[in-house]
Parts: sequence; C-alpha cells; structure tokens
Amino acid sequence: MVRGRISRLSVRDVRFPTSLGGHGSDAMHTDPDYSAAYVVLETDAEDGLQGYGLTFTLGKGTEVVVCAVNALAHHVLHKDLRDIVGDFRGFYRQLTSDGQLRWIGPEKGVVHLATAAVLNAVWDLWAKQEGKPLWKLLVDMDPRTLLSCIDFRYITDVLTEEEAYEILQKGQVGKKEREGQMLMHGYPAYTTSCAWLGYSDDTLKQLCTEALKDGWTRFKVKVGADLQDDIRRCRLIRNMIGPEKTLMMDANQRWDVPEAIEWMSKLAEFKPLWIEEPTSPDDILGHAAISKALAPLGIGVATGEQCHNRVIFKQLLQAKALQFLQIDSCRLGSVNENLSVLLMAKKFEIPVCPHAGGVGLCELVQHLIIFDFISVSASLKNRMCEYVDHLHEHFRYPVIIKKASYMPPKDAGYSTEMKEESIKKHQYPDGEVWKKLLAAQEN
Repeated sequence: MVRGRISRLSVRDVRFPTSLGGHGSDAMHTDPDYSAAYVVLETDAEDGLQGYGLTFTLGKGTEVVVCAVNALAHHVLHKDLRDIVGDFRGFYRQLTSDGQLRWIGPEKGVVHLATAAVLNAVWDLWAKQEGKPLWKLLVDMDPRTLLSCIDFRYITDVLTEEEAYEILQKGQVGKKEREGQMLMHGYPAYTTSCAWLGYSDDTLKQLCTEALKDGWTRFKVKVGADLQDDIRRCRLIRNMIGPEKTLMMDANQRWDVPEAIEWMSKLAEFKPLWIEEPTSPDDILGHAAISKALAPLGIGVATGEQCHNRVIFKQLLQAKALQFLQIDSCRLGSVNENLSVLLMAKKFEIPVCPHAGGVGLCELVQHLIIFDFISVSASLKNRMCEYVDHLHEHFRYPVIIKKASYMPPKDAGYSTEMKEESIKKHQYPDGEVWKKLLAAQEN
C-alpha cells in the first residue's frame, strides 16, 4: 500500500579513492574515483521507511550533481507518494521538463543524472512499501500500470504504447517458469574486474586465474590506449582463458571512426564478441559505420553506458548501429526511462547486456535485467550482465553472485541503501578517508 508525503530530501557526495589502485582505469578515464550523489527520501508515514537513490560519477563533479539534485528537490518535497506513482509518467515529465532547468539538459548530462538519483530513491521507497524487491514489483505489475510509468514522448515513431502493451502481453506467457529459472540459476554475468588498463601483467594474470577458479567464462578487457600493448594484453588474456571462453573489448570512446575499424581489425585474431564504445557515444552514424565494417570479422558493437536518453537509443536501433545494447541504471532517467529502452530493444530483437560496476550499479541494474528476462525478452541468447567486484561491502543489500550469475535479490527495495558508517567515512571532503588523503596531498 503506497502511503506518505515526502517530508525531506537529503543528498550527499560520497567518494571512494579507487584511483589509488588503478581500479576502473581505462583508455579515457585513467584515474577514476568511484563516487555517488546519494539521495535519501523521508516521508511522514508511520512505517518509517526511507527511499535511497544514487547516481554514479568518477569523483570530481559529484558536487555539481548534488547541486542539481537540490535544484530538483522542490518537485518532490511535500508530494504524496501515492500521487507520484499514480501518475508516474506525469511526474517523470515534470522532473524532466522543468521550464528553466531543462535548458541545461534536456534529459541529458548533470540534470539527468540528478533526475536518475531522485527517481531511483522514489522507486526504492515504492518497492519497500510494497514489500518487494524492485524486480518483483515490476514483474507483478499489470502491463497497463507498468506502461503508465513510461514517457513515450519522442519515441512513438518507433514504439507506441499499444505496441509496448502487446510486447508485455506476449511476455505473460511462460513468465512464472522464467521467474523460477531466475530464482534457481540467476542471470548470467561477465567480469570486467581482471583487466583494467592500469593493472600490471602480474595483477591481470593473478585476477584471471582466480576468476577462472571461481567459474567465470566471460571476460572483458580494456583497450584503446596503445595498439601494441593491446595486442600483447589481449594475447595474454586469451591464452589464459582459452579459445572457448567469451572475450569482450572496451575502448571507452577512445577512437575516431576509421581508427576504430583499423584497430579492431588488428585485434580480430583474439575473437572478441564485441567492441564496446569504440567512438563518441553521441555518434550514431559512426557506430553504424563501425558495425557495418566489423560485421564480416564477427565482431559486434556494444554501447549505452554514456547514452544520454531513450532518443539516442532509438536512433542507435534505427541505424543498426549496435548489436548489443547496454542500459545504465543511473545515466538514463531511472527505471521509467530504462523500461522504454528495454521495450524498444525487444522490438528490434537486440540483446540487452547492461553496464554495471561503479558504485552500486551492479546492485541497481540486476533488478532491471532480471525483469527484462522474465517479462520482456524471454531470452538469454547473447545476453549477460556486467559484474565488477568493487565496493559491494558498503551496501546493506549487496549483490549475490553464484556460479558467475546474479541471484535475484530477496530484500524489499532497489538494493540502493548504503551503510551509514561507509557514507560518513567517505563523504567528500569531510569524511575521515578524505581528510587524511587531502592532508597528505597538501604535504
């Protein structure tokens, strides 16, 4: 039962100094500090439940996202949760169509990241009040109610609400069996933790050996800074994992279009399933050209972690610019917008392989991909969800991985709640971790 008026919104800048160990490093982001703008919603309901939401950043600039969250807060404060979820499409549009703030968006960049953090907290609160994990809230939702959460503006030329309804209706067939399958076996994952660009060969070998022992069969390697080094590292990892296991590559937007095609033709011998973010995430036609050129080599193109909104995804699908679609739980406007992209991907029969890792991205996106399999795609062909093994210890309900698969969360909510002790320690710049680090830098 949805209840309570939102009485308070607070937001904090939480940062983890992952750059110190080279964790998360790639060809474009050499020193990321995995961070989050962390939102807490309180209501006047007697249940005392709170909604937790976050958006992911790489350190600097988190304070800008925090400002944007505060600028959006008036849309949420003193609203009744029942009214928000009763017209979720209207509320989503209100947030994304603020007459002044949309000028520095619209539906992209800092304002959209802030929108995601706020909406993620709303979804967490709703799922908690219903006593269900978010994936289950979505799976159990009547198709019409689910569709009422989505803003179809700008995508009806590709997906109308009626078409989306038909997809969800078809998804009702076999749904119970698929839910049972997820609860028993989980959703297949791949690991990015072994081959960050800043890791030494020894670290890479050690992590690969451990991952193979733990049953991982799908691996991703970062490429794009130096071709000869990429050839050497890809040979190293391919030799370690053997010819049968799946290898993906990720350039994190490093190349121009011709450069991407040439570089990947040199790496084709290592049989990558895909090249991720080969060029600018906004270059739809560039991705299409790369896709076309690499198809004869058996290499797909994957992108989406920096895809602004459903409109860019729509065009990537229309232009046949990707073979693997990567949603992100914090880059798009939360669950609402991700639902529209999952439905478009189903219409185009393009597999969804979410971006995860970061701070809390695994915790969040597992819900979306489990829902996608049970209610939308009904397929695991060429599908897997990214997994990175950093920072889960800071969450109250961390992901559970068994046999290289995400096991469906059982706790109510969106798995977004962090431990208060972790937040206090890592709050920027006043937490104990940052006080020490900043003092050391000054000396």
